[in-house]
Amino acid sequence: MDILSVIGVILAFVAIIGGNYLEGGHAAALINGPAALIVIGGTLGAAFIQTPLPVYKRSLAILGWIFFPPTSRLQQGITQVINWSNVARKEGLLGLEGVADTEPDLYARKGLQLLVDGSEPEALRSILEVELITRENHDLAAAKVYESMGGYSPTIGIIGAVMGLIHVMSNLADPSALGSGIAVAFVATIYGVALANLFLLPVANKLKSVVMQQSRYREMILEGLLSIAEGENPRSIEMKLEGFLE
Repeated sequence: MDILSVIGVILAFVAIIGGNYLEGGHAAALINGPAALIVIGGTLGAAFIQTPLPVYKRSLAILGWIFFPPTSRLQQGITQVINWSNVARKEGLLGLEGVADTEPDLYARKGLQLLVDGSEPEALRSILEVELITRENHDLAAAKVYESMGGYSPTIGIIGAVMGLIHVMSNLADPSALGSGIAVAFVATIYGVALANLFLLPVANKLKSVVMQQSRYREMILEGLLSIAEGENPRSIEMKLEGFLE
């Protein structure tokens, strides 16, 4: 679990609710159904309009990475590549066939299979780079769904505020209706800004970071496989791949 994400969520809520309490406000004053409907519904609607269905599905699939990101496997990956290199030096590239069959990572398995099939280094690079770039772009597009929603949310909040003020102005003769209209106006603005800056934009940036970490792992695997294909010494390969470590 990503402990910083957990602390961040808790701290954000404590800061907003606690600050409101210290100013003499009440938590109930921040709860407003119409304002939430306007902001959340409007933001989701705008995101639906601009986002292709496969990208939106992927954005939902990777949302859990905020608290449970994929494990960083750079050091483990380097160890694996060195083991593959030793097998290739002792048994030849065909000796990697059994390794490829048991490799759980699909990207690494594909690269190993290309080695076993005798692919040239340039062909190996070309094939694996296409997959690397495609995966990275697909996941970055999914992360940008939250970024775009973070851009729409404050504006939708302003729309909710204006709608609340219109309601107020149309009921000036009825003082009992003024309070609810003003509440919707101000709370909608709070919802829009808070949703963007405390959730959507941080989520987008965290997901982008995780995607780039995964891409770095795949780049390391690619460089390792190319080095094996070119017959480099395992020690030289290890020194090269250690450059990917933080």
